[in-house]
Amino acid sequence: MTEAKPADLRVVIVGAGQAGHQMAASIREQGISGDLILLGEEAYPPYQRPPLSKAYLSAENPEDIGLEDLAFRPSAFFAERNIALRLDSRAKAIDRAARQVILESGEAIPYDHLVLATGARNRKLSAPGAAFDGVVQLRGLDDAFDLRRRLLTAKRVAVIGAGFIGLECAATAAKRGLPVTVVETADRVMARAVSPEISSAFEAAHREAGVDLRFGVLTAEILGADGKATGLRLRDGTTIAADLVIIGVGVEPNQDLASAAGLAVDNGVVVDARLLTSDPAISAIGDCARFPSPWADAPLRLESVQNAADQARCVAARLAGAVHDYVALPWFWSDQGALKLQIAGLSIGYDQVVLRRHPSRAGSFSAFCYRGRRLISVESVNAVADHMTARQILAAGFSPTPEQAADSTVDLKALAKAAA
Repeated sequence: MTEAKPADLRVVIVGAGQAGHQMAASIREQGISGDLILLGEEAYPPYQRPPLSKAYLSAENPEDIGLEDLAFRPSAFFAERNIALRLDSRAKAIDRAARQVILESGEAIPYDHLVLATGARNRKLSAPGAAFDGVVQLRGLDDAFDLRRRLLTAKRVAVIGAGFIGLECAATAAKRGLPVTVVETADRVMARAVSPEISSAFEAAHREAGVDLRFGVLTAEILGADGKATGLRLRDGTTIAADLVIIGVGVEPNQDLASAAGLAVDNGVVVDARLLTSDPAISAIGDCARFPSPWADAPLRLESVQNAADQARCVAARLAGAVHDYVALPWFWSDQGALKLQIAGLSIGYDQVVLRRHPSRAGSFSAFCYRGRRLISVESVNAVADHMTARQILAAGFSPTPEQAADSTVDLKALAKAAA
C-alpha cells in the first residue's frame, strides 16, 4: 500500500468518547485534511461522561441537563470539519494486512492510520443476583437516564464499591434524602486512588451526610423477590435492605478488538512512548491504552479526561509530523457532595504525606505526597488554588521541601520560579 502524506492521511478512529472525539478535532487542528471517520457504538453524538455521576444525577429537575448540555460540540461541528461521524457502528475486527476495520454490518472501512479509542467497560460483580431489576451500573448515557429515573422512586440504596463513581452516586442519593449504604472490600474509601488522609476526610463527610459506610466486607449475593432487588447479603451473613443497588467495582479496558487482531495487550492495549501499538499503522489512546510514563516506574493505564484528551493531541501531532513522546502530567477530579477532590500527579510509591491546611477556609486542605524528598503528587480538597499550583510545580519538576509544603504562608509558585 502506498504511504499517504501526512496532510492526506485517511484516519479511522474506533470509539467516540473523550479520546476519540478529541482525536478527530485535533487531527483537523493539525491541518490533516484526508478522510476522517469517527466510529461510535452509541446512538448519541460524542458527549461528556464525568457529569453523568455528578451534575446530571443531582439536578433537581430532570430537564435541567439535556443531551445538548452534555455534548462536546454543537451538532454542526463534525460536518463543518468534514468528519464522518458514524453512530451505532460497532467494529468487529481489524484486518491489519489490508488496513481495514470490519464493522458488525460487514462493511469494511479502509485506513492509512487507525486509532483505537475504545475506552473501558464496567467490571462485572462476581456475585449472583446481578440480573434483578433495580441492579444498575453507570458508564454511559443510557445508564444515567435509567439511574436518574430510579433515584426518583427508590426507597433505599446500596452501593457496592467506594471508589469515585460509587461515592459520587452515594452522595447524590443521600442529597435526595435516601438512606444509603456503601459496602467496600478495602479498609477505606478510594483506597487505590488517594492517601489515607484524604480517605479519612471523605469518609467523615459521607457519614455526616448520612451515608452508612462499611469496610472490609464482601458481597455474597444480591437478594431479590419477584424479579426485583431487595438488598444484599454479605459474606459474614449480614443483610442490607435496598430496592436500588448500584455496582461500582471498577472498569476493565476494551482490548478485545486489539487482541483479536494480534496486537500486544496487557491490562490495556500496549503502546510505546509515542502511543503506537505493535503495528506502526495503529495507535491507541485513552482508557484502553497501557503506556510508559515519566510519572511512573512502570507502564500504566489511566482513566481520566486529561489523559484521554492529551494523548489524542499527542497522536494528532505525530500524524502531522511533530513527533514527540507523551509526557503530560496526569490529573483527576471527583465531586462528592460539598467536597471537590482534585489530584495532580501519581502517588504510586509515596512514603510520606504532608498536609497543607488553610485556616481561613474551613475544610480546605491538600495532601502533598512524597517519595523520599521528591514531591510526586498533590491531592486537594476544596483547594483549587493548591491544585493549580501543584500542576505547575510538578510539571516544572520542582519539589518544595515537606516543611515548605506544610506551611500555607509559603508561596510555592514563587519558590518554583526562583528555582527555575
